[in-house]
Amino acid sequence: MATEVTVPVLGESITEATLGEWLKQPGDAVAADEPIASLETDKVALEVPAPEAGVMGAHKVEVGDTVEVGAVIATIEAGSGAAAAAKAAPAPAKSEAKADESDASITLSPSVRRLVLEHGVDPSQITGTGKDGRLTKADVEQYVKSGAQQAPKAETGAATSAPAPAAPSQGGNRNEERVRMTRLRQTVARRLKEAQDTAALLTTFNDVDMTAVMETRSKYKDLFAKKHDVKLGFMGFFVKAACMALKDVPSVNAQIDGEEIVYHDYADISVAVSAPNGLVVPVIRNAEAMSFADVENTIGDFGKRAKDGTLTMADMQGGTFTISNGGVFGSLMSTPIINPPQSAVLGLHRIEQRPVVMPDGSIEARPMMYLALSYDHRLIDGREAVTFLVRIKEAIEDPARLLIDL
Repeated sequence: MATEVTVPVLGESITEATLGEWLKQPGDAVAADEPIASLETDKVALEVPAPEAGVMGAHKVEVGDTVEVGAVIATIEAGSGAAAAAKAAPAPAKSEAKADESDASITLSPSVRRLVLEHGVDPSQITGTGKDGRLTKADVEQYVKSGAQQAPKAETGAATSAPAPAAPSQGGNRNEERVRMTRLRQTVARRLKEAQDTAALLTTFNDVDMTAVMETRSKYKDLFAKKHDVKLGFMGFFVKAACMALKDVPSVNAQIDGEEIVYHDYADISVAVSAPNGLVVPVIRNAEAMSFADVENTIGDFGKRAKDGTLTMADMQGGTFTISNGGVFGSLMSTPIINPPQSAVLGLHRIEQRPVVMPDGSIEARPMMYLALSYDHRLIDGREAVTFLVRIKEAIEDPARLLIDL
């Protein structure tokens, strides 16, 4: 008897999702709670587990289809999988068999499978960097680029000869590929455009000398890691500095709701972290009451769960202010866009040595970083924006201010 696989509850106010990928094909053996499909919502991607062990039955929906909570998307049949696979799956073509037979346990997405077949490589020889070691398109492309793929083996008894040289390309490859936007990317695009259309966006800049923070981090990082079992990073300093600055300039931590301004006496800091499908922005709640160790542990947990794809809708809801660190990707300067209904976002950038005129008139090479504050000018005046950035600069250049709340 077949067991139906339904779309699970996705989170508060979320009623539908998009089927992003089938992780199991009809005839595949599945274990209880093993992921069989990936769903994309407006903010996160999540996996659908098998309700029981058995054999993957028919797919009821296609990749890219929109499905509602409770909808049946597939069935799980009773059995061990091997016999059902032989019965359900038609004999593959030679090129397809080569990719599949190399390792029957490898689950490939349609785009990765197409790339594997196109280049004739053995997927079992490629190290996957995706979730649970799955292969990504980048893994296959890097493998092909490195020239690591093996030449096909000659059949037994067949004569071997040197391969004929490849015909020269007449005009180079001009390939195109159309890929459906993920639900997350569609939502990001829509919200960012809404922010530009609705808010009166303005960005103000400052720079900060990172010498004191770098010296503090270098001096205490080993002791900090030993005591708290987490690395002491730069983000902890900026989160604590932002909390202090938000307290001094409350409008930066506020939001517009109709004809009213909502002020918050707490700081829920959204931090941008990398995920397989793009940047996500989970929220550090009540950051103003956290220690450095609490902040670093929370950020580290967000980063790990973003990579694993286990962040939830609740992790991303809310937030009163955002910090985005483009410096980790090498950005020198940017004008970040606010995340509505928030009214401001702080952009951090790469640290680089630049000549600085010191108070005594001498010139020194110092590790400098540009800061950018984008804000909604309908709520935040220029004076307040500049004051906020100066507070951040003062706290980072003299970290002792963070300890005595100055």
